[in-house]
Amino acid sequence: MSSEPSDVTAQLHAEIEDTPPRYRALLLRLVHSFRTGVEEDEPWPTAEETLRDALDDMKAGRTYPMSTASILDGDSAIAGQVS
Repeated sequence: MSSEPSDVTAQLHAEIEDTPPRYRALLLRLVHSFRTGVEEDEPWPTAEETLRDALDDMKAGRTYPMSTASILDGDSAIAGQVS
């Protein structure tokens, strides 16, 4: 499955909306259990690791211009798409 992150998020939202309200508490428990299980397997990176990766990307020229407006508007540039 090679969908863009925003497409996956939209699909998740659609699935939630299509789930009958009486089952949403169970769905929430499933999602929470999945997330915590994934975090145990591969913990979220520390701020230091994230900064180190960003600096490596900068040194390697893997950077893209992004305006402040696109950050505030949640533009697709945040998802790695260059317009």
